[in-house]
Amino acid sequence: MTVRDILQIGHPVLRGQARPLTVADVGAARTQRLIDDLVDTMRAADGAGLAATQVGEAVQVCVAEVRPGNPRYPYKPVIPLTVLINPVVEPLTAETFANYEGCLSVPGLRGIVERAVEVRVRALDREGVPIDRVVRGLSAGTFQHETDHLRGRLFVDLVADTRSLCTWDEFRLRHEAAFTARALALVARFGS
Repeated sequence: MTVRDILQIGHPVLRGQARPLTVADVGAARTQRLIDDLVDTMRAADGAGLAATQVGEAVQVCVAEVRPGNPRYPYKPVIPLTVLINPVVEPLTAETFANYEGCLSVPGLRGIVERAVEVRVRALDREGVPIDRVVRGLSAGTFQHETDHLRGRLFVDLVADTRSLCTWDEFRLRHEAAFTARALALVARFGS
């Protein structure tokens, strides 16, 4: 198990464009180790996802997974471990959800980001097999958040009303109950 340091907001790698991988790169031992490290690091931090840029690798690789009972995201539906290489996420609707987001690279801070409730995700998996799926509901926000990292964007860049920014403790005290109710309604509607 290799748990890497997660870069924090202010580090220049988080603001750069990650480069796509070639098909040959996907099968390379270096890429496969990176994927394993991303999974280990994400799980150790109780994250819902992690992008390569967050561990200092400027390549288009990210992982997403929500296990039952995740203490950081008790309201999120389960997402099986998903590896995305060279991902493209395309909104399929103009409908959005006001998602109270946090980020392992922006510790202790949360804020509201409008996320499309239905997206098409295209990428390669860790074996280089094409993925083409529709993701709906709260899970769609997770995939949008992780792929934003690969384009140098953090959730704080997308917060329209900065008055929604709050610490983790203030979120739990003042906003979590109402947000959880809205999130669970979205999960019930889409099943994800």
